Amino acid sequence: MMQQVLQAMYAELLPVLLQLIAAILGMVLLRAAEAARRRWGIEIEARHREALHAALMTGVSAALARGLQGTAAIDAATVYARTSVPDAIATLKPDAVLMRNLAAAKLHQAQPLLFAEAAQ
Repeated sequence: MMQQVLQAMYAELLPVLLQLIAAILGMVLLRAAEAARRRWGIEIEARHREALHAALMTGVSAALARGLQGTAAIDAATVYARTSVPDAIATLKPDAVLMRNLAAAKLHQAQPLLFAEAAQ
């Protein structure tokens, strides 16, 4: 008699228990997927940002090597970066003002290097 009661309870509780376990595992997997997406998304964004900065610096260096200065060098660097790293531009979506400001900062960084090389 007791065994029949236990079997009946087991038959009723087993599906509920399995659903509870499945729900908990689902929540754990969702949290793990979100953590992975955040981590790898940040790493991908960092790689694009580094590529954009490197392209701007290369563009500035090329512009200076061609004898361009000031606004012309900044414009040339932004054009170079847009053609050199289109994936980074598409992912980061920098506006024109930000691109010009970044290029101007790279120009400012490169000019002391250019003068140091000229002095040698």
